[in-house]
Amino acid sequence: MQTDIDPRHLIGRKAFDRNGTRIGTIDEVYLDDATGVPEWAAIRTGLFSRDAFVPLEPSEIVDGALQVPFERALIKEAPDFGVGRHLSPEQELQLYHHYGLDISAPPPLPDRDFGRLAGHDKQA
Repeated sequence: MQTDIDPRHLIGRKAFDRNGTRIGTIDEVYLDDATGVPEWAAIRTGLFSRDAFVPLEPSEIVDGALQVPFERALIKEAPDFGVGRHLSPEQELQLYHHYGLDISAPPPLPDRDFGRLAGHDKQA
C-alpha cells in the first residue's frame, strides 16, 4: 500500500474487493507496534454486520477508495476479533494465514559494536 497516506485519512473511505465489488467502509486502521506503519484496516461490511480485518499490504488506494486484492467472500470469512482493541501477535498470525500471506521473519537487526558503547574503543 502507499505508505505516504496518513492512516487517519483512510477512515471513512469505501473499500472494494479484487473484482470491484463493494466490501464496506473503513472503520479503523491498526498500526504495526514496532514501526507505526498502517498494517490492517477494519471494514464495516454492512449496516448490521461486523467489521472484517483486511491487510493494507498489498492493498492500494485507487480513485480514493481502498482496493483489496482478495474476494469479498474471503474477506467476510476473516476471523472476527472485534474492533477498538489491540490485535495480538497471535491474532495477526491468524489473519495472515487466513489471507495466505507470507509471514517470513523480519530481517535481523544490524550488529552493533557494543564494546565501543561501553567505552572500550578498538585500536586499529
